[in-house]
Amino acid sequence: MRKAPTHELLAVHNNCLEVDVNSAMQAAQDAYPVFSQLSPEKRANFLVAIAEEIDALGEQLLTVCDQESGLGLPRLTGERGRTTGQIKAFAEIVKNASWTQASIDTAIPDRTPLPKPDLRKMLKPIGPVAVFGASNFPFAFGTLGGDTISALAAGNPVVVKGHPSHPATNELFAYAIGNAIARCELPKGVFSLLQGNAIPLSVQLVCHPFTEAVGFTGSLAGGRAIMDAAAKRAKPIPVYAEMGSVNPMFFTKNILDKSGEALAQALAGSVCMGTGQFCTSPGVIVIQKNDDFVNTLAETMSANAKGLMLNAGIGQAFLKGVEQFITSGDVEWVNKDETHLTSSIDNALLPPNVVLKTTAGAFLQNPQLQSEVFGPATLVVECDDEAQFTQIAKTLEGNLTTSIHATDEDNDLVKKLIVLLEQNTGRIIFNGFPTGVEVCGSQHHGGPYPASSNGATTSVGIDAIHRFTRFVAYQNTPAQLLPAELQDTNPYRIVRRVNGEFTANAI
Repeated sequence: MRKAPTHELLAVHNNCLEVDVNSAMQAAQDAYPVFSQLSPEKRANFLVAIAEEIDALGEQLLTVCDQESGLGLPRLTGERGRTTGQIKAFAEIVKNASWTQASIDTAIPDRTPLPKPDLRKMLKPIGPVAVFGASNFPFAFGTLGGDTISALAAGNPVVVKGHPSHPATNELFAYAIGNAIARCELPKGVFSLLQGNAIPLSVQLVCHPFTEAVGFTGSLAGGRAIMDAAAKRAKPIPVYAEMGSVNPMFFTKNILDKSGEALAQALAGSVCMGTGQFCTSPGVIVIQKNDDFVNTLAETMSANAKGLMLNAGIGQAFLKGVEQFITSGDVEWVNKDETHLTSSIDNALLPPNVVLKTTAGAFLQNPQLQSEVFGPATLVVECDDEAQFTQIAKTLEGNLTTSIHATDEDNDLVKKLIVLLEQNTGRIIFNGFPTGVEVCGSQHHGGPYPASSNGATTSVGIDAIHRFTRFVAYQNTPAQLLPAELQDTNPYRIVRRVNGEFTANAI
């Protein structure tokens, strides 16, 4: 293990001023022509080097992050493995180069009434990308998390705005990627880290003329502010923001009659996992009235150990959110613990596990009950009948996930729910819980607004690379000037669409 000397970090700016943003973005712009033209093998090697340098930080990375976040060494050890694993997965995809979606339509010069030109297209990197790290996953969604790595994998330099909850962790990651850049002999401007919590810093980064896209993971308020700033630019740019989600769960009467106690206990574990600070934490539970299920859920939640919030600000926002729900007049706090619903620092950092309850009628009439309360709380919505299940499914806002627990006897109801839920969710889960996101090619971690700013894209899985690319077409271009992916000889042996058929053969 090498200990990272914090005085030798690469391109780290603390208490940033406008000059720092300009410096970082200029370096990224200067690095783009070289970095974007790297061969797939060299870019893949760079990603592998990043993963190796993260591992080389050893226990120092885990210890420092635990001191800053309180997430615990076991959790952080697992998250580090996920982080390096997804980096290596992107390296394999980059090395293959089929992700570029190369497409070729060869010329037909004697076609009548007009000749057909030779047309070829593929995905290309877009330029410098600004990334805003998350608070709840300092590794997997942090400085060298999925947004940064997918942007780098596509061939874009990245400037990261580190989350202020874990600045030392951010710096260790900057040190690691700095070593990888040096090993691979790449321009330093391929990556820069900006530190600070001032709002003007974020605005300057989003509005800088060299910024071509933004990746963000955080709150709805923060994501919306970035979206609005990007839209007001003289040249608007895309913002790929993952924001709030209540991840509703539907439990049918039949499944609760069969396994209600076990499901309530499992649900309590899912809500309390990570102190409820997962983007997929279940925040709305839809059932037909079932006192046994609600009581078991409440008892189990109360018995579960209280967990630490990421910081006092997030904790105080949680307590305020719970208070707003219970003062609405239509919401009952089932496992009431008034002694802990104060905004003191101690209670904010170690809040109660909260089970709330309301009626379907109240939920349908009050859109505010769909607001995310980020932390260990869930709202049970009691329906009179199955018809109210479909009413609720129709009115749900965009979510990352929706879960359905049902038996084979419920297929007619489930089919109706699926048709409705496909319109407002990114991932539908059957007889399972949403906490836990598999990193693979078939994963979709996104959803209609307000879950994310663009429900067609994902921030987890290999397809995340496509957010930071755009198609470029080449018409009647001389062979020697074509990108390798579009040349007749197909030097990378990738799968391409040639005259309408997918093939890895040369032309």
